[in-house]
Amino acid sequence: MTKNIILFFFILILAGCQPQKQAENAPIQVKVVRVVSGQTFEVMGLGEQPNLVSQVRLIGIDAPDLRQRPWGDNAKEHLQELIAEQPVNLEFDIEAKDKTGRIIAYVWKEKLLLNEQLVKDGLAIFAARSPNHKYDLKLERAQQWARLMGQGIWNPEKPMRVSPAEFRRVNR
Repeated sequence: MTKNIILFFFILILAGCQPQKQAENAPIQVKVVRVVSGQTFEVMGLGEQPNLVSQVRLIGIDAPDLRQRPWGDNAKEHLQELIAEQPVNLEFDIEAKDKTGRIIAYVWKEKLLLNEQLVKDGLAIFAARSPNHKYDLKLERAQQWARLMGQGIWNPEKPMRVSPAEFRRVNR
């Protein structure tokens, strides 16, 4: 019995010594200094240099290129309205940077996931990007709703006929 008690306390001590992973994925509050497009903006206060401007791209969405008028302009303007010069929280998934080195994140303003809202309002399309899949189901449902409701790019009277990715590929 004494052996079991000692073993129990030993295991308890070992469990208490395990590193905590929570702080790694904790949202980071940043100040947006400029909205670049419907899926990208610049922030201050990210990283070790508080005055350094960093570019952030929203995970899981693909917004129309600014040259895809009027959809690109609409997406950019809507993202500006959603942010409204307020601080936002960046939440990271498995990878925090894309292949071009931009920071990628889920962006929250209070309890609103901006990535989802842009898709739901028909101003961006859902684009799964491996390995970051934390909110794929949310984004996919938002797109289904936007399509059913004919929102933004899904408007049957004025639909966007070329996906943002295809537009950029053809118009490099």
